[in-house]
Amino acid sequence: MKILVLNGSPRPNGNTSAMVEAFTRGARENGHEVTVISVCQKKIAGCLACEYCHTQGAGKCIQKDDMQEVYSSFNEAEMVILASPIYSRNFTGQLQCAINRLYAQDKPKLLKKAALFLSSGSDKVYDGAIYEYEKTFVAYMKLEDMGIFTAFGKQNKSPEKLDELYRFGKSLL
Repeated sequence: MKILVLNGSPRPNGNTSAMVEAFTRGARENGHEVTVISVCQKKIAGCLACEYCHTQGAGKCIQKDDMQEVYSSFNEAEMVILASPIYSRNFTGQLQCAINRLYAQDKPKLLKKAALFLSSGSDKVYDGAIYEYEKTFVAYMKLEDMGIFTAFGKQNKSPEKLDELYRFGKSLL
């Protein structure tokens, strides 16, 4: 299975990245092809709401930036994982920009599954991101929800949490 991970963490060695790395290791050991795109390291502008993609662009955004790499991987993916630290009760702005820009292409034909990885300093801050994931991503695209994985405080980078994510990657069929 081809899996795309959109990592919304600006920290290359942060808690979210550790979650992504543990999952990726397990998934690759199980024979899956995993592409991780760190959206914070890319130049991705916000959606212009110009509707070019749906009027003249035939699913192509008028903006030519690093989102082209995301589109390419998104179109080939059978599963997508949204991964983000929670700073203000939702995804990072960089990940939100990428999610908004996916509007240009709607749902790729191969995409069937999704999962969510969130890290934070508290377990009381996930509601906004979970709502966005469940209602405006999974439900809208009619994807199978493969799970929501959270880590907060001392759970971040803990052997137990990283093993949970590794086992999740290893268990995918």
